[in-house]
Amino acid sequence: MAITEGRRASIRIAVTILLALVFRIVQLPDSIEPARPELLLLFVIYWSLSAPRLVGLTLAWLCGLAIDVLSGPILGQHALAFLLVAFLTHKFQLRMRIFPIYHQTLTVLMLLALYEFLIFWIDGIIGPAITTWIRWLPVLTSALTWPILVAVMDTWNRRSR
Repeated sequence: MAITEGRRASIRIAVTILLALVFRIVQLPDSIEPARPELLLLFVIYWSLSAPRLVGLTLAWLCGLAIDVLSGPILGQHALAFLLVAFLTHKFQLRMRIFPIYHQTLTVLMLLALYEFLIFWIDGIIGPAITTWIRWLPVLTSALTWPILVAVMDTWNRRSR
């Protein structure tokens, strides 16, 4: 039985989401832990741009909920932020796909900053929030990771067709 292209794409999406969740669980050395990129959110943004019919708001919400279950102090905090970022990505998907990579990177930087601001805001509502500049370091590392992720994923998608 042959595997259809849609089935292959779904498998690729599931594999990348699971790898990003594993990356979230793995302990990094204390010196680089604050700079851990938001790989799961990057994959949600990437797949929302590359396969918008397969990756919708439901998958983004489920990924955020998985982050909440793994590490969140309140259930639904990351789910809401993932949902908003995925909504904006879907809304501007046609424009973002034709951007050159540096424009895409700046747009992704803004989406990541919005995500981190929402988490910061909710943290401030439920208790004392971390207000040091280190809180924003994952936004920068994730934005710097974006061009590499796009190059690797586009190559993988082209080769698997």
